[in-house]
Amino acid sequence: MNMTRREFLKSAALVAALAPFARLRAQDAAPAGGDASPAAPRATGPITRRTMAGESVSLLGFGCMRLPRGADGKIDRPAAQRLWSRYLEAGGNYFDTAYMYHDGESEVALGEFLAGRPRDSYFLVDKMPVWMARTEEGLKRVFEDQLARTKAEYFDFYLLHSLGWGNWGLAQKIHALEFLLERKKEGRIRHLGFSFHDAPEAMDPILEAYDWEFAMIQLNYQDWTRYRSKEQYEKLDAKGIDVAVMEPLRGGALARLNDPAKAILRQADPDASPASWAFRWVASLPRVKLINSGMGRESDLEDNIRTFSPVKELTDDERGAISAALAAFQRTQAVPCTACRYCVPCPVGVAIPDIFALWNAYKEDGNKRSFLARYETRIPEDARASECVRCMRCTKHCPQKIAIPDELAKIDAEVQALRGEA
Repeated sequence: MNMTRREFLKSAALVAALAPFARLRAQDAAPAGGDASPAAPRATGPITRRTMAGESVSLLGFGCMRLPRGADGKIDRPAAQRLWSRYLEAGGNYFDTAYMYHDGESEVALGEFLAGRPRDSYFLVDKMPVWMARTEEGLKRVFEDQLARTKAEYFDFYLLHSLGWGNWGLAQKIHALEFLLERKKEGRIRHLGFSFHDAPEAMDPILEAYDWEFAMIQLNYQDWTRYRSKEQYEKLDAKGIDVAVMEPLRGGALARLNDPAKAILRQADPDASPASWAFRWVASLPRVKLINSGMGRESDLEDNIRTFSPVKELTDDERGAISAALAAFQRTQAVPCTACRYCVPCPVGVAIPDIFALWNAYKEDGNKRSFLARYETRIPEDARASECVRCMRCTKHCPQKIAIPDELAKIDAEVQALRGEA
């Protein structure tokens, strides 16, 4: 039976279990950087809450994979802290990070921010990347690193990261589930789940292995059938497993859309952003308890707070508008890349997600001259599509199962053709 947050924090057993790890705790300190007034009007809040694994979580989770960056490419700490503070102020309480986000800096920056706050005022979420651990000893190393980086004594929610046929096989080989169940017994994990990137059939052995408390899947109105998210959702629903959602905007694509798709949604509701439509579509699914969003700008955060305070279920007419907008959008989208950056670093340095972003923008606006100019000024010569050696490393790590070398070859051929026209 799941303990309540209050019971967990007061448990004498927890105190005993965590005593050896007291050294990981940092001195309490006020976080650097204060609140700043965003340019856009502030939403009122509070954010809608739902119950996941017995906990009252804000339906809008703060995903820490795409945090604001400074000129040096590192996380802009003051900007991130302003966003996190505003999120807490609006009633948010779910912070989702991972070992590789921002090359490990995400866990560190989040830990610094949360260190001075009451431990029962938020949920800290992290994940075990078995492909980075690789061995049983590696599991221990990664987990201890995560506790140290986040300055935490335990994680509220913890997931086996990015499971599918390959990673689940490795997880079994190195006894990852058994390792995490031991950490759960020790009180260093409160709720255990998994995140998933593969065909629905690959989920079956995972569901049979353990009575999971929650699972996170890629879910949005574009991927419902295209990525077979509907089948994944239905498998979890049949098992009574609470669903957390990643990529509700498909890497931001559903927030940008193209002009024809945006026009359809604007006609249905002139005041609603494209992102709000996508979030409400996901939130209308009854098994969904948590929707992660990577909010790197204050304007995005404020728009999301408005959408979720409170969230409103879609009407049948609104569902029709989304279907029409999706059809208009899919006529121009070229590569289904979400910019998750799991494909990089490329062994030879190809800037894969950056190339795909420029390519998709070109396929939307059709401006050949602009695409070629941006490609040749923004992508270094030794990082272009022509440099791909088809080592296939990227395809093994792509959650979208994109045939990346083939797509790069198409882009390079187009670039060469455009140069010939210039």
